[in-house]
Amino acid sequence: MNDRHYQQARLARDHRFDGRFFVAVKTTGIYCRPICPAPAPKEQNVCYFETAIAAANAGFRPCLRCRPDSAPASWAWKGTDTTLERALQLIDDGALISGSTTELADRLGISSRYLGQLFQRTVGTSPKHYSLYQQVLFAKSLLQQTDLPITDIALASGFKSVRRFNDCFASVLQMTPRSLRRPMGKRTKEPGIRLFLSYRPPYDWAALRTFLQTRLIDTLEWCGEDHYGRTFRLANGAAGRFTAWHRPERCGFEVALAFNQPSAPLPVVRTIRRLLDLDADSSTIDAHLAPIQNQSGTERPGLRLPGTWDAFEAGIRAILGQQISVMAARNLVQQIVAEHGELLPGPDAEHRLFPTPAALAHSDLNTLKIPGRRRQTLIDLARFFDTQPDQAADPEQWLALSGIGPWTVNYARMRGLGDCDIWLGSDLGVKKALGQTNGSWEPADASPWQSYLTFYMWSLL
Repeated sequence: MNDRHYQQARLARDHRFDGRFFVAVKTTGIYCRPICPAPAPKEQNVCYFETAIAAANAGFRPCLRCRPDSAPASWAWKGTDTTLERALQLIDDGALISGSTTELADRLGISSRYLGQLFQRTVGTSPKHYSLYQQVLFAKSLLQQTDLPITDIALASGFKSVRRFNDCFASVLQMTPRSLRRPMGKRTKEPGIRLFLSYRPPYDWAALRTFLQTRLIDTLEWCGEDHYGRTFRLANGAAGRFTAWHRPERCGFEVALAFNQPSAPLPVVRTIRRLLDLDADSSTIDAHLAPIQNQSGTERPGLRLPGTWDAFEAGIRAILGQQISVMAARNLVQQIVAEHGELLPGPDAEHRLFPTPAALAHSDLNTLKIPGRRRQTLIDLARFFDTQPDQAADPEQWLALSGIGPWTVNYARMRGLGDCDIWLGSDLGVKKALGQTNGSWEPADASPWQSYLTFYMWSLL
């Protein structure tokens, strides 16, 4: 995109460009989303940035009206470097909240100096500053959308003290936390945390909901015409639940979060965004897949990738789904959750959590009516996650385990990690759908969006 494209998108307030760039106003020192409802400034008074942090580094502060912190994520550098992409994922998951830059570099297998150079070259700032900026923007969302006390917001955003929080907030956003709450008026107090998560339209909620409903696990998940929710467990042992209500008129989801103990919700929000695929640029993906869909005779704009909570759950679901029907696999997962999943602590005692790796690793799983070799594969994967969690987080490492092949690994990468370029050509459902379509295209024609082509095939069944 060039400045002419940016100008057209800004003046049209096109939601499809929300998060793909930001508009900074020189006369006010504020940067906005392209859909900001404020009167459009003159072109000579604006400049454009591909990322929010680039606008902040240039000295602009976020608009209080359109809240750039709530825009869908869109990183211009993502996908250009696998090490950088993994670093961004780890930071978004809280790696620099609980650890140091040196520890992060060690996990990536590089030096901290090279990590700093990589961020300066591509992101324009240091890893720690990037992490702090994400924490501050998340705190801004909590300040504007919840009634949580400022002390709780500071801790929930990953700051160790209110003083440190106030200092970072003032230096990054050039305002105080309390100043954000003065004009917001009185709110109705509600239990838990409520946030609004945006996406760029179109968004095929019907296809995503149908997929999730077909594989729904009772007590673990719940789904309706306009909502989806589930329980979850965090790395620190905390547990909770969320429900996301689709609000198509606002291009987003209203999300209610509840925890059984004080926890930082930022990694949870990141996971929900991946699970519902809220950061996809559907207009770009649809345009790329249009030739294939036209040849197949059915157009499905706005397809999103339905995720699972993590790679471990995706792996268990994939192993149980090997060479059997979706309903049969669902029943097996249901049985595992009922027998080995803990009840969610607190008032929601009817809900269960997905079993931990330790719970499955120390069980013989004899009640499952599956081949003994597959039962052992489940136990082996659980032991791998229980004893070597960092290595097991990469599904490619699973290939060393007996009973796990490329289909299982790729399914886990697609649904557990949000990998957008996975083609499950050996999947029985995909093969059946291919038999119903026409055309001379090849799966590679859909790269780097082959995962969306896989889901498109499933949606035709």
